Amino acid sequence: MKRRSRAGRKKAKAQGREALKTKRPSASTTVASSDPTQDAEVVRLTRELNEARGQQTATSEVLRVISSSGDLQPVFATMLENAVRICGAKFANLFLYEDNSFRIVALQNAPPAYAERWRHQPVLRVADNPRNPLGRLAATKDVINIPDLMAEPAYIERDPRFVTLVELAGARTLLSVPMLRDNELVGAISIYRPEVRPFTDKQVELVKNFAAQAVIAIENARLLNELRQRTADLTERTADLTEALEQQTATSEVLQVISSSPGDLGPVFATILESAARICDVTLETSSAGTATPLFSLPPIIHHMRFLSFAGVHHFVLIPKILLAA
Repeated sequence: MKRRSRAGRKKAKAQGREALKTKRPSASTTVASSDPTQDAEVVRLTRELNEARGQQTATSEVLRVISSSGDLQPVFATMLENAVRICGAKFANLFLYEDNSFRIVALQNAPPAYAERWRHQPVLRVADNPRNPLGRLAATKDVINIPDLMAEPAYIERDPRFVTLVELAGARTLLSVPMLRDNELVGAISIYRPEVRPFTDKQVELVKNFAAQAVIAIENARLLNELRQRTADLTERTADLTEALEQQTATSEVLQVISSSPGDLGPVFATILESAARICDVTLETSSAGTATPLFSLPPIIHHMRFLSFAGVHHFVLIPKILLAA
């Protein structure tokens, strides 16, 4: 058996290395042939992560507005703006519910003609509109999710408000979520799309979250208004008590002077004027000596008194008694 030459062995090794290179897949081939299912899963998870972050940011923004303002309008506007943006809606409304009626209090991106109609007729009575989605929401206290408004019997039968919503506002898909406090209906949030595209369960949950925050904002505003009213009442009551105490103190001073200066009217009248002027916050004319002590003739005393407000009148009642006693 012949032995291979050194050159032959080198050639065989080179051919083997080439064969290995051919069999080994390149990096680009590996990436291109990756599992399509895994790629789709990555895309889905990325989308869900972005949606969750967007919802968390929107919720934080609404809570910030609630905590920084007792005014409900900025809160409602922020809710509707975020609901429209995150849920891919075209426009949105927020209603408050009372006496079996819905009153619109906020609109976001509503078509001008549709918004103008609500401004002229801001209240929807459920009894007059039983087939309206808001009427159904009031009856069930549950979410109303309508994929295609044109397929609804109310539109087919040409209910005026339903036709206005579809043809004037251009709405095709509707989501209405109740605002509940202790299972009592206090309002509703409605968002609309101009195309037939149902809202997802996650979008429904987001709007339900906004509805719950709206209820919190309404309750906070009510408590804040009550606190402000109580504070105003307390301030007014405190002012009344302070004035009454000042008047009582001044009366005691006058009576003390009367008892300590029998027959001498000058100090008595001077005390009355000074006390009344202090309570009524006026300035008395002074004598050349720089005091507010009046001359002992009655007309100058009356001249001072006629500039005093009613708050000092009870002092003047003492004057006839003083003159009789003198």
